[in-house]
Amino acid sequence: MTNDRGKVYLVGAGPGDVAYLTVKAYNLLATAEVLVYDALVDAQLLQCVPDDCLKLDVGKRGGKPSTSQAQINKLLVKHCLQGKQVIRLKSGDPLIFGRCTSEIEALKASGCDFELVPGISSALAAPLLAGIPLTDPVLSRTFAVLTAHEPEVLDWEALSRLETLVILMGGQHLAEIIDQLVRHGRSHLTPIAIIRWAGTPEQQIWTAQLGNILEQTAGLSLSPAVIVIGEVVGLRKYLQPEKIDCQVSTTAKTFSPPVMSSNFPLSPLTGKMILVTRSVGQSSQFSDRLIASGATVIEMPTLEIGPPSSWEALDNAIAHLSDFDWLILTSTNGIDYFFERLIVQGKDSRALANIKIAVVGEKTAQSLKQRSLQPDFIPPNFVADSLVENFPDKLDGKKVLFPRVESGGREVLVKELTLKGANVIEVAAYQSCCPSSIPTAAKLALQNRKVDAITFASSKTVQFFCQLTNSIFSNNSDASQLLEGVCIASIGPQTSKTCHDLFGRVDVEAEEYTLDGLAQALIVWATS
Repeated sequence: MTNDRGKVYLVGAGPGDVAYLTVKAYNLLATAEVLVYDALVDAQLLQCVPDDCLKLDVGKRGGKPSTSQAQINKLLVKHCLQGKQVIRLKSGDPLIFGRCTSEIEALKASGCDFELVPGISSALAAPLLAGIPLTDPVLSRTFAVLTAHEPEVLDWEALSRLETLVILMGGQHLAEIIDQLVRHGRSHLTPIAIIRWAGTPEQQIWTAQLGNILEQTAGLSLSPAVIVIGEVVGLRKYLQPEKIDCQVSTTAKTFSPPVMSSNFPLSPLTGKMILVTRSVGQSSQFSDRLIASGATVIEMPTLEIGPPSSWEALDNAIAHLSDFDWLILTSTNGIDYFFERLIVQGKDSRALANIKIAVVGEKTAQSLKQRSLQPDFIPPNFVADSLVENFPDKLDGKKVLFPRVESGGREVLVKELTLKGANVIEVAAYQSCCPSSIPTAAKLALQNRKVDAITFASSKTVQFFCQLTNSIFSNNSDASQLLEGVCIASIGPQTSKTCHDLFGRVDVEAEEYTLDGLAQALIVWATS
């Protein structure tokens, strides 16, 4: 092949959760230029690709419009020949009922370089995650994996003699599967398990017998599901920690959501999908904290930070730092850009030797400490109002430098400092604006009503979230309709006020106005 051609990676995405993605697959996603993905690929995985990656949904779902296999083949060849690194992401393993043969033939015919990257098949992962062993020295010395997409072509006489069957794509054909097995000699008392959305927060598990599973699951959607049939299903109760799931009885027709016993507790946010609004490029430590507590997190950047339209005012203030008594910093962005211009002017932290520094917020204080500087004052409640109320110095006649976002804000802070006699010099240190698009994973989660809670850490993120959603989801008259039934979580009073103004409500507010406080507030909400 020629050097200007790209390469196609046929990658297995595993059963769903990003935690079950292989390291190689994760690393490939991080460098993808084009992502071609299936319908069952979890939305979390779409966040693993670069922001400028072209994402193409070619998923095939029964009864819905879908991209033909011929079109998929052409897409792979087209982008490969354009020199792109293409990731063809398939749920499970690419060669287990993955329709890869046609794609490989098309790539080879066009001289495209390609590579197969294994994934964990749901045929193996789903039983394991349900606590069902596929083999046992006594009960199951063999197992077979089959697709029931076309049950009429299968050799049911041979399959009925096997000890354990693992059936994919069988939810819509459950009645025919059971009929065929019983007609070919399988007992109606044979245990059966149905595992829906294995490896995701939506995972559900039903166990029963061939003779009563249809009655117990009548009217329920069972797709996508992995069905396990055989005596090994009965071992589940011995191999699992004590817990209750969606196991059915022979008399009840109601199903309870999964719950754990007290000696095997769930993480507090397990089963909750949380949409985290943040700045573009911002650290994901907050998301990591939520994930560690069991949440499924989708990040939605709603704020882009950049330099102000002019450095003139800030540069002039830095050139005359000796004229100021206090420097007030209210955000990590303000710190970053202030020190960037300090260095541009050939100065360093020694230029602040004779000026006192006040900061708002624990994270802002930590950012300052990373520059080997200790703030002279941190208000106790991490909010601007508290800074004025508890200021340690008489402000009458003091000159205060306040680097802030160019678009304004903190008007109350400036007003109150001025009323106390301070001469406040406001200078634009950075600018914030609304991103032009919503990440695919976030858009899908909102469209499909999968989000349980959404977090806001500033008024700007609230405002820009509304701007983004109102422009993209044209069928919703405002963002409040999009968030019906979704918990709105705010970091503090000022952000809550903006939420009330734009959404009409706030459901959770952090007691301590920090990201850790916000995470703790969500845990209390989820467990109350």
